[in-house]
Amino acid sequence: MSTARLMFLTMTAMIAFAANSLLCRFALRTTPIDAASFAAIRLVSGALALWLIVALRSGASGKPTAGGNWRSALALFVYAAAFSFAYAGLPTGTGALLLFGAVQATMMVAGWLDGERLSLRQGGGFALAVAGLVAIMLPGLSAPPLGGALLMLLAGIAWGVYSLCGRGVPDAAAATAGNFMRAAWLALGLSLVMALLSELRPDATGVLYAVLSGAIASGLGYVVWFAAIRGLSTPAAATVQLSVPVIAAAGGIVFLQEPITLRLLLSSLAILGGIALVVLSKRRAG
Repeated sequence: MSTARLMFLTMTAMIAFAANSLLCRFALRTTPIDAASFAAIRLVSGALALWLIVALRSGASGKPTAGGNWRSALALFVYAAAFSFAYAGLPTGTGALLLFGAVQATMMVAGWLDGERLSLRQGGGFALAVAGLVAIMLPGLSAPPLGGALLMLLAGIAWGVYSLCGRGVPDAAAATAGNFMRAAWLALGLSLVMALLSELRPDATGVLYAVLSGAIASGLGYVVWFAAIRGLSTPAAATVQLSVPVIAAAGGIVFLQEPITLRLLLSSLAILGGIALVVLSKRRAG
């Protein structure tokens, strides 16, 4: 793969991941759609888009087969649902930062439990990242809503678990398609419960944003990322994702006129800098 193609695929994937945060926040802030409907439509449209991709790839070779499992699907559902409900009150950049920090922290802890040991520099970086997560949630005028922040941390933990469950799968696209299909049923069940509580507020514009988030930013975004990651080393793949909260925050500022706070800037430096220290340092086996 050429360097130019690799760079194009990588940046496209990062923009798609950031677009998920922006589309969700934009839909919940500017349209009447509710979080449960957004999550369900996102997962259903993502499942359909991924199934179409798997089917087109299969071509004449036979019937397309989706992979995945219910454990991964449950983690994906928890991520999507908590993500949507969190963005009902969180600014775009803050939500993306909390999500990204929780994902990386979850994977770091999982590695430690699996026998990986951090060097002194990596340990310091991890402590710095955790301090940044704590700092952004401390009470104050610029603190995000605690409920939304906790939900986004839950979304990040669930996404980290989902990523760990997917390590080593032979066909990532087929597995993702199957997991989206299973998670879509869970999301539809949540929507049914919310309908019984009269909490559903479907809206044509909000539905469009959810479809774009599911089919384009999630479905196609993950396929592009799977293609890009083949040409990236593990540290490079982890480091390049540092750009996602930055892109999401920039989108929130431009499209939603969200303010830049000193707390967000300092916490961003702590979280992203701490994670960079971990992923850029060579891991030591314990």
